[in-house]
Amino acid sequence: MVKKLIQKVIRQLRGNAASKSAAKSPAKPEFKTDPVARSKSQHHAEYKPRRKSAASDKPIKPAAKPAPLAPEPQAAPATPWDPASFQVPAAEGKLRFHDLNLPNEVLHGIADLEFSYCTPIQAGILPETLKGRDALGQGQTGTGKTAAFLLTIFDRILRNPNTKPRKPGHPRALILAPTRELCIQIHKDATKLGAYTGINTIAVFGGMDYEKQKTQLHTQRVDIITATPGRLIDFKRRGDLNLRDVEILVLDEADRMLDMGFIPDVRTIVHATPHKDKRQTLFFSATFSDDIRRLATSWTRDPASVIIEPESVAVDTVEQVVYIVTADKKFALLHNILHRENARRVICFVNRRDNAERLLDRLRLYGVNCALLSGAVPQEKRVKTLERFRSGEIHVMVATDVAGRGIHVDDITHVVNYNLPDDPEDYVHRIGRTGRAGHSGISISFADEEDSFYIPDIEEFIGRPLVCTHPEDAWLELPAPPEGAAREHARSSSRRHGGDRNRGPRSSGPRNGGGQRGPRRDGRRSGGHSHRPRTFDGSTQHPPAPPKAPDLPA
Repeated sequence: MVKKLIQKVIRQLRGNAASKSAAKSPAKPEFKTDPVARSKSQHHAEYKPRRKSAASDKPIKPAAKPAPLAPEPQAAPATPWDPASFQVPAAEGKLRFHDLNLPNEVLHGIADLEFSYCTPIQAGILPETLKGRDALGQGQTGTGKTAAFLLTIFDRILRNPNTKPRKPGHPRALILAPTRELCIQIHKDATKLGAYTGINTIAVFGGMDYEKQKTQLHTQRVDIITATPGRLIDFKRRGDLNLRDVEILVLDEADRMLDMGFIPDVRTIVHATPHKDKRQTLFFSATFSDDIRRLATSWTRDPASVIIEPESVAVDTVEQVVYIVTADKKFALLHNILHRENARRVICFVNRRDNAERLLDRLRLYGVNCALLSGAVPQEKRVKTLERFRSGEIHVMVATDVAGRGIHVDDITHVVNYNLPDDPEDYVHRIGRTGRAGHSGISISFADEEDSFYIPDIEEFIGRPLVCTHPEDAWLELPAPPEGAAREHARSSSRRHGGDRNRGPRSSGPRNGGGQRGPRRDGRRSGGHSHRPRTFDGSTQHPPAPPKAPDLPA
C-alpha cells in the first residue's frame, strides 16, 4: 500500500514539473548561470544542427547502395548463333545431343567442342537426369561422365532461374572431387562447355591462396562450386560458404574418396545440403564396392543406374603392348621408344617418387624435354606444368599415380608404364590417359623381373590376355648422351642442388608425399593402393600380429 502511494506521488510531482517547464517563456532567465552549467550548455550547443545557408538549399543525395551481385544467368552471345549450323546426321545406335532438347546456349558450347554423339554413359544417364532423376554412374575416366553431369547442371539452372538475387557463397550446384587436379579439370571443362550460358563456376581446393578463393566467393555470383572436401569444409566452418541452397549434388570418383579416407568429410558436407528429397544427386564411381553401394543408397533416391565396364575403355580404344625386359635395360628401351616411334606427347608412370626423380634426371641427361608430376611438387607448379604439357611445350611427363585419374590432356599419343602397378584398377586408370572419348592411343608396359607378377591380375581385371613380347635387340642398346645435353644437365643439377658438390648421396628410399600409398602384396612399398581391407569410413584394418615363435632349446 505504501509503495503504491509513493509511486503515485512521484508521478504527480513529475507531471507538475513538466507543466511548469512548458509554461516558461523562451527568453533567457535573468540570473547568473553556474560556470559548470554554462560549460555544459556550450558543449551541447556544438551538436545542434546548423541552419541551412542559401548555397545548401540543394536536395541531399541519398547514400549509394552497395552494388548487388550479378543477376541470374541470362546467356546472350554477342553474335546470334543458329542451331541449324550444327548439323549431325542420325546414326543407328547413337544418341545425338540434338535429341536431348538442350538449350541453344548449351548446344553452342557443344558445337564449339566438336562433340557429335553421346558416349555410352552420357546416352544412358542424360535422358534421366534431364528429367530431374538421381543417377548412379560406373565408369572409368575418359568415358565422358564429366560432360554428363555438367550438361545436367546447365540445363537445370537455365530452365529454372532464380527470381531473387542470391547471397554470396550460396551455390546452386556442388561438385565434389577427390583431388586438386580433377577439381581444376572439371572447372576448365565447365568453362568451355558453358561458355555461352552465363553460368559462373568457381573452384576451391587446397594448396592455393585461401584469401584469393575467399574473395571470389564474396565478390562473384556463385552458380557452381567444384571443390575438394577439405578446403570446402574450411570455407563452410568459417561462414564463407552456405550449402542450404544446393539443388544438384555431384560426387565424382567416390571410390577414390573412400580410398583416401575422405568419406567422413564427405558425409559432413552431404548433411549440410538439403535433404535428398529436395535435391538431385549424381553419384559416380569407377568401382562399386559394398561400402560405395551403401553410401549411394543412403544419399540418393530411386536413381537411374548406368554401368560402363572397364574393359570397354581399356581394350577398345587403346592398343596395349607389354615388353618383357630386364630392369637394367628399361631405360634404353624407353629412350628408343621416344626417339623411334611417333611419340609426340607421352606420360611415363612410375610407382615411387624417388624412382620418378631418377628417371627424370636420366631423361634430361639425354636431352629429353620432360617434367615431373608427383605429390611432392607444389600445387602451383603442378598446375603450370600441366598447362605446359597441354600446350606441347613439354614432351614427356614423368608421373606417379597422383596424375592417374582426372587429368584430361588432349592428344596423348603414348602412355608408358615404366613400372607396372600392383593394383589392376590403377593400370586401367593410367592407360585411360590416352584413347579418350573414342580416340585411339598406345599403351606400352615394361614387365621386368618383379613387375611381371602383376600381369595375371591385370588380365583378370580387364577380361582379356595381354600379349607379351620381347623387344628387338637394337632397341635395348643405349647410346652415349649428347655432349651438349650432358653439360647443360650438369649445370642445371648444380643450380638445383645449390652448387654443393660435397652433398651426400640421394636417398634411395621413398620420401613423404610421393606416389607411396600402401604396401604391395609381398610387403614392399609401391605407388599402388593398399590391399588391406578397409572399413566403412575408409580407414585401414591392420591384420593381427603373427604369434611369437617358441624359443628353441640351446
